[in-house]
Amino acid sequence: MSILQPLADRVRPETFDDIAGQAHLFGRNGILRKMLTRGVIPSMIFFGPPGCGKTTAANVIAKASGKTLYKLNATTASLSDIREVAKETDSILGMGGVLLYLDEIQYFNKKQQQSLLEYLEDGRITLIASTTENPYYYIYDALLSRCSVFEFKHVSPADISARLTTILAKHYPDLRIDDGVIDDISHASGGDVRRALTMLEVAEGAADIDEDGIRHIRSVKEFIPSVAQSGFDRDGDVHYDLLSGLQKSIRGSDPDAAVFYLARLLQGGDLIFPCRRLMVIASEDIGAAYPMAAVITRACVESAKELGLPEARIPLANAAVMLATAPKSNSAYNAINAASADIERGMGAEIPEHLRSPKFKGYKYPHEFPNHWVKQQYLPDDLTGRKYYEYGENKTEQAAKQYWDKIKNEK
Repeated sequence: MSILQPLADRVRPETFDDIAGQAHLFGRNGILRKMLTRGVIPSMIFFGPPGCGKTTAANVIAKASGKTLYKLNATTASLSDIREVAKETDSILGMGGVLLYLDEIQYFNKKQQQSLLEYLEDGRITLIASTTENPYYYIYDALLSRCSVFEFKHVSPADISARLTTILAKHYPDLRIDDGVIDDISHASGGDVRRALTMLEVAEGAADIDEDGIRHIRSVKEFIPSVAQSGFDRDGDVHYDLLSGLQKSIRGSDPDAAVFYLARLLQGGDLIFPCRRLMVIASEDIGAAYPMAAVITRACVESAKELGLPEARIPLANAAVMLATAPKSNSAYNAINAASADIERGMGAEIPEHLRSPKFKGYKYPHEFPNHWVKQQYLPDDLTGRKYYEYGENKTEQAAKQYWDKIKNEK
């Protein structure tokens, strides 16, 4: 293997025992490890953040299964590339089965994803697709239904430290490292093993030479960006507390505290989680009191993602201030929770006949009646009269209440 290769590629794990973290998948009792030990190799979708072992896991699985591994990246691959892999199933290389690793599958459109179905159904290809995005948003149901989905998580600093220590002992036995250096790299990597290995490689290349000619790494803080030293790990309590502080400050209508917690999160280099939380807040805490809040927040989030940090802080701050100063309502949030509770109790299983296709027998079309409303039953029989939604006290919801009270003669 060429020494010109990045360290992360030179030390890529070859067994499950060498994979950092992901014990729930590859540990002694990990679900994937158990499946593979028993010869069960379904088509799979791996999702999780960068540098958490998705590609490495595919390599190990292919080696353990005896299948020929082909790799494609959905950002550059085409339908012809898929067909070329499928052709290999008729060759000597494909006699033991073909395993296709398709990285960044979220960039395949519907037609491209559908092109995989026939190969999965007839068993010619076993697919392992990876994505950093939620597969239930970006992968079509027909493909999802044919694959098992496994979540990869950020690797903990302790697991990264253990991996770095093993690599140092094996590949750099004569390198001196001061106490605390490995921990600094592990915490600054943000759960990304590849990033940690890149930082170690840079530190090794910039190591001092002691008087006795031994290379010595005394510190890495000089080349760790300040955003990586923000004081929280994405999977740690501090990160959760910052997100909680952001939501509670907005819910409490405190724009100053809201932008403070947002700034803490963004200075830690975290863009995705604040974006997600702001969109949740728009519907959970502002909701029907200001329905446009969700639309505006979505626009700010999309702008932030396109801009990237540090400019992303501007539209996100706009969203945070808008949400904090907007009127508040959790009426929709309470309504869906109440309805969900009834469903969990087994209620509402039978939908009224006049709402069911194909004949809709007895259904009254509201647009044919005055004010586009007519009284009829919509809830199932065992839930008739149940009230899930209660109008909030804000101006918007009260205006809606007055309108419908007048229409329905329920003053």
